[in-house]
Amino acid sequence: MRVAVFCGSSAGREPGYAAAAAEFGRELARAGVGIVYGGASVGLMGVLADAALAAGGEVIGVIPGGLFAAEVPHQGLSRLHVVGSMHERKAVMAELADAFAALPGGLGTLDELFEILTWRQLGLHAKPVALIDVGGFWDPLVALLDELTAAGFVPVAARGSVARVVDAGEFLRLFG
Repeated sequence: MRVAVFCGSSAGREPGYAAAAAEFGRELARAGVGIVYGGASVGLMGVLADAALAAGGEVIGVIPGGLFAAEVPHQGLSRLHVVGSMHERKAVMAELADAFAALPGGLGTLDELFEILTWRQLGLHAKPVALIDVGGFWDPLVALLDELTAAGFVPVAARGSVARVVDAGEFLRLFG
């Protein structure tokens, strides 16, 4: 099994974000679950990859060639796919993954998450999707999803397809 993990190319302001990313990477590796992620060595992406690799895990990166300067490709991965665009990155990550998880991150993380949620709503995949909630980070998004559902813009089934968990243990119990 492999999980595509979406997360920040920066570490964020709260130290708990990096700690959660490291724990998530370590625990997935210990459970024998591979990671597919954005391929960077910086930010939460780098923390996630380093922790999983140190625990003996498989880590596959997928990075657009145009982002090398900003995201700095990780040199120690199990495999690194260099692709031509963000769209291609998301498609390759989706193809390689059996489930999806989102740690804290910014617009890129939201872009990846929403594309996967849209594909799921459209029936293009039926893979599990989870928000890894670190200190209530995803509270505003969950409230927005609930509002979109209440307003009739997101089907109840689509809203229900997004799990919210607090750590790798809960994620693995749900999807492992």
